[in-house]
Amino acid sequence: MNLRAAWRAVVLGLALLLIVVRFWLGRLRGPYTLVRRAEWMQDAALLVLGSMGIRCTVQGTPPPGGIVVANHLSYLDIAVISAAMPCFFVAKAEIDRWPFFGKAARSGGTIFIDRASRASAEAVTRQIAQRMGMSVPVLFFPEGTTSDGSELLRFRSRLFAPAVAAAVRITAASLRYVVADGTPEREVAWFGDDSFLPHLWKLLGMAGMSAEVRFGEPRIYRDRREAADRTRAEIAGMREQSVAALR
Repeated sequence: MNLRAAWRAVVLGLALLLIVVRFWLGRLRGPYTLVRRAEWMQDAALLVLGSMGIRCTVQGTPPPGGIVVANHLSYLDIAVISAAMPCFFVAKAEIDRWPFFGKAARSGGTIFIDRASRASAEAVTRQIAQRMGMSVPVLFFPEGTTSDGSELLRFRSRLFAPAVAAAVRITAASLRYVVADGTPEREVAWFGDDSFLPHLWKLLGMAGMSAEVRFGEPRIYRDRREAADRTRAEIAGMREQSVAALR
């Protein structure tokens, strides 16, 4: 048995219990607004990353609102970005059905989308438009799914539409994972047919794992395809900078 993984699994379980307790205690302060939910999500993410022994670093300035888009490598991305800033996520509808994590995501103000449903996509774009003016940004992953990190998938443009129509600033953010012993990033990524629990156990056993979030400059785009293509190129460039910095 991997003793490091076993110990961290216990600590993670305790952290998840504490997250639930903090949420219910928070109700004593009054109803949860959407912004308070995002702030609770940030506190929860910091607890989760700490229990897993993952260090998070941030480059650039997290935006106070608008839209943020990022590359997508793993379920860990949610915790890493939440730790860097409070935000509202747009996530695939399947997550809403996950034990514990689905409820936690909904409690944190996540917007769920069924990408196979045009009606769902239209409803989500309306929700994004409603939240863009808040002091907390809306974040989505334009790739639509996770990858092994070897290259970015093509960015889907539909969810960029509300920001483009309202001339709201869009910020690109790059995610990268590094393991101190040189383990390739693809071993951290969760993609393809990987099963959740074996993958989580593997991560819990890794030593010296860190996550980096880099934020670009907020920009306004003229159309959604331009926004998708240019943010994709910017994120690819930031990831290359991260790799170069480690050499």
